[in-house]
Amino acid sequence: MKWLTRQWYADQPPSCWLLPLERLFHILASRRKNRSLVRQWQAPVPVVIVGNISVGGTGKTPLVLYLCEQLKRAGWNPGIISRGYKSAAKSFPLTIHSDTEVRLAGDEPSLLARRSGCPVVIAPDRVAAAQQLLAEFNCNLIISDDGLQHYALGRDIEIAVLDGQRGLGNQHCLPAGPLREPATRLSQVDFLVVNGQPDKLAAELASRAYMMTLQPDRLCSVDGQQQQALDWFSGQPVHAVAGIGNPPRFFDLVREQLGAKPECHAFSDHHHYVDDDLRLAPDWPVLMTEKDAVKLQGFDIKDAWYVEVSACLPDNFIFQLLQRLEACLLNKSISNHG
Repeated sequence: MKWLTRQWYADQPPSCWLLPLERLFHILASRRKNRSLVRQWQAPVPVVIVGNISVGGTGKTPLVLYLCEQLKRAGWNPGIISRGYKSAAKSFPLTIHSDTEVRLAGDEPSLLARRSGCPVVIAPDRVAAAQQLLAEFNCNLIISDDGLQHYALGRDIEIAVLDGQRGLGNQHCLPAGPLREPATRLSQVDFLVVNGQPDKLAAELASRAYMMTLQPDRLCSVDGQQQQALDWFSGQPVHAVAGIGNPPRFFDLVREQLGAKPECHAFSDHHHYVDDDLRLAPDWPVLMTEKDAVKLQGFDIKDAWYVEVSACLPDNFIFQLLQRLEACLLNKSISNHG
């Protein structure tokens, strides 16, 4: 799979044998979308989708946490739904609490439940997740972590997140490229957010995008017993571990913002860790993402830390979003009483 990912983001056209498969993907995806739109469910409260059109991580989870914080501050009561990728739960929907086992919740829902202070429900069927969320909690807003292509769930606002470093790759759809939908889909979303400098984006996309940066806040020990300043390992060699969509982004953060000297260990996104993965030599401190750390309950790892990060966006982004939400709420109220 790694060779295919490298080809997606290389400055060269995809292999010709992948192009017929891309056309097949287009056909199947269009049929699935059309079927979903016919039976699309509209929630009685505003629904905000935070998603992307490319596979792999782009920074959706930090953005969802940012939205929860800002929206609660503005008086909203948001709840979160998610697919719960790699969840081992036997039945769905499943309500996630801060102490729910990660193997049942999935890594991202676990992180969201612990950090957001908002209710979280997971299910492959986003409609079922939304319905349970509203049945169990007094939420007046639903935030869907991913689900841009889950068209069975009606949405009022779509936020697409792009990785500024990798952009849209070769701009082909799966499996010839990294896209789940054609790049033209971005013209239909309400907000476009770029994680980092938009180096790999066309000028038209970059001009209307809001730039998001991930700001490291502090170092936390994986066992939850300690916190340290970001420069705690400055100038020191460390093992940097990342099982996320774009591990080099984390390694750059460790090197450039923490001042450490990392030996880098990249794993696939949502990697399921075993003890041998973290028996690293030499005996240096281990730094990882928070998404990795939530999966290490019960592991006996000494001197292991994660970097807690927060998303930062321009003030006019949340201002525009709040205005749009107020209009959505008014429309919902009119529809519900019509």
